[in-house]
Amino acid sequence: MGGGGIFRMTSRPSGPDLAVGINLGHYRIAEKIGAGGMGEVYRAHDEHLARDVAIKVLPAGTLSDPSARRHFRNEALALSKLNHPGIATIYDFDTQDGVDFLVMEYIPGMTLSEKLAGRPLAEKEVLALGVQLAEALAAAHAEGVVHRDVKPGNLRVTGDGRLKVLDFGLAKLRLPVVPSAATESIDQTLAMTGTLPYMAPEQLLGEEADARTDIHSAGAVLYEMATGQRPFGKLERAQLITAILRQAPVPPAQLNPQVPAELERLIGKCLEKDPENRYQSAKELAVDLRRLGMPSSVTASWRVVERPRSRLRRKVLLGLTGVLVVAALLLGLNAVSGWRERLLGKEAGAAIHSLAVLPLANLSGDPEQEYFADGMTEELITDLSKIGSLKVISRTSVMQYKDARKPLREIGRELGVQGVIEGSVRRVGDRVRITAQLIYAPSDTHLWAESYDRDLHDVLKLQGEVAQVIANEINAKVTPQEQARLSGKRPIDPAAYQAYLQGRYYWNKRTEEDIQKAIGYFQQAINKDPNYALAYAGLADSYLVLSLYSSAPWQDTYRQAKAAAVKALEIDDNLAEAHATLASTRAGEQWDLAGALTELARAIQLNPNYATGHQWYAEYLICSGDAEKAITQIRRAQELDPLSLVINSTYGYILLQARRYDEALAQARKTLGMDAKLLRNAYAKKNAKAYWQERLQLAMKDAKQSRDLPYELTDSSPYRLAVLNARAGRNEAAIGLLQKAFNERDYGLYYLKTAPALDGLHSDPRVASLMLRIGVAQNR
Repeated sequence: MGGGGIFRMTSRPSGPDLAVGINLGHYRIAEKIGAGGMGEVYRAHDEHLARDVAIKVLPAGTLSDPSARRHFRNEALALSKLNHPGIATIYDFDTQDGVDFLVMEYIPGMTLSEKLAGRPLAEKEVLALGVQLAEALAAAHAEGVVHRDVKPGNLRVTGDGRLKVLDFGLAKLRLPVVPSAATESIDQTLAMTGTLPYMAPEQLLGEEADARTDIHSAGAVLYEMATGQRPFGKLERAQLITAILRQAPVPPAQLNPQVPAELERLIGKCLEKDPENRYQSAKELAVDLRRLGMPSSVTASWRVVERPRSRLRRKVLLGLTGVLVVAALLLGLNAVSGWRERLLGKEAGAAIHSLAVLPLANLSGDPEQEYFADGMTEELITDLSKIGSLKVISRTSVMQYKDARKPLREIGRELGVQGVIEGSVRRVGDRVRITAQLIYAPSDTHLWAESYDRDLHDVLKLQGEVAQVIANEINAKVTPQEQARLSGKRPIDPAAYQAYLQGRYYWNKRTEEDIQKAIGYFQQAINKDPNYALAYAGLADSYLVLSLYSSAPWQDTYRQAKAAAVKALEIDDNLAEAHATLASTRAGEQWDLAGALTELARAIQLNPNYATGHQWYAEYLICSGDAEKAITQIRRAQELDPLSLVINSTYGYILLQARRYDEALAQARKTLGMDAKLLRNAYAKKNAKAYWQERLQLAMKDAKQSRDLPYELTDSSPYRLAVLNARAGRNEAAIGLLQKAFNERDYGLYYLKTAPALDGLHSDPRVASLMLRIGVAQNR
């Protein structure tokens, strides 16, 4: 065309400039408002409908043949069906004089990139714009449309704070063009399917984009809104590609100390390299952003509790009133018809009857504070375990995931739970900050998250409150008695509490040296607070376990364990662990099997998720001859602590005592890596008399060879030697050893009634008398 035509051709290959005031069809061009890889953008006036529109003129040569133009038109018309207040509508696609152009909704205001200009936005604005972005993405994804180029330049913000997503789905329609020399190098597009600083790793690798690709880009936008900088700053192209594929960006709080930790976590989840580890839907992202924007969740400004130079930011955390308000809000949400079903699907809300509390991360930066984080994890498990309607996985199993990088779906599957709680703990002086979040593991959906900042004096009450809020969130039934036990906690001396947590930390290591350290710390806690029932319970546990590791007379350690347990229960009769310890001392010191069963039944009533309590109860039940009830209890223990060596081994042994050999063999195969003796024992029960005669002869050999013998043959236990003699047919020797076991209060004697090897001795009056004296009835 000549100089008087409506287009002025420039040297840029992106296409022609339109002269202001001319008409393109029935659209009168008013002004040029932008340019990019998809062409020039103009504000125009629709003379038919009397409204302003945006005209995007595609670069020359983009649609070089009728087939490509037809395909583009079909895709554009499909995109025009998107109907959401956060998505700029496509009105039309047309061609005039060989120039292809899109007609779109005109959005007054400015692009987000113009609004940012290298500066972070205020907290409320980040969250408000973030929610709108996530909701717009969710609406498009529901229609099967992926944007593929989410970036601040494609987001327009109106004067009243409304956000509109532009160019939805157009990245998919792009055909290769020569990049404009005027395009900033950092913003250049790769393969015309995204803008480099905001691209997801899978885009760079040429893999198929899906909704999670947009979530990654949205995370980059949130990062820039919160910090004023892109996730990897102003790296050159090659370095930027490497960073996107392999590196984590600088934590937002390091660039802007006022970024709350919950927002930092949210952004980090969006920016995960693996799509499986990101939010799985924009709807989930919108829920979390909206929650962060609630008055009960964040403060009016990004004010922080600690000094501004701290790198680990958290929200100003709620006081007691705030926590109760949150609980009330959650209860109110539960009453809103179908909200959980809309979030998770109809079956998900009803499916969360089982939880695992993963080890809380220690954010203090001090490895010496690891005991504190582990202790807080254990205490939260203990409080949740008191809710009978929930299945809560025990400490032994969850601690195996400490510092693990497994996907939550996999962890949930391995532990057999629907809900997973993860979070962090940070202690500064006498202040503690807990951040926790509840996730529906099968879909990695975030249901709830909160942070709490308290004085250590109130930490026990806080733990109970957190447990109640979580229970409310998943609609768990909490009885009045359970609620009273959760809420009825008194303030605690911070020094006593720290000593108690250190005691539990060393108690869990289970060596004689560590148990002795634990005893020292529990005693310190008691000295600081003589009415600290949990410290007495910890002391009782320690003395009880010490009897297994120490050469000290077991009678002494049992006596000390019993005294500490009795004292704990005098202060607080609702401590399940103290009742369990008392059960062991009653059985060991007094041959009081009935009393032990009563104490364990009480322990399980108080803490239905007390795996060790179920295990001990099963052991005493099998000794009493109640095999079916014993197996029920040990199965429950295994459900609650599936990775426990002790519980899995005990399960196999109880099956052996119940004469269920095939099941014992199956269980043995499962736990062979934990306890190789179990499989051998199961096979050996097949009345192989010669086998046991040989073993007995080995047992009587020179003691210098004892290090090469199986453990059971070198053990000085009279009961074990009695079993060996009975298996070898030496009945008189076996009975003599059983009487010795009684005199020495050998705990193994409780298996006198159920051990298969001793069946042939039951008719002997001396053995019958022993069974009566230890409280085991003869009748099966």
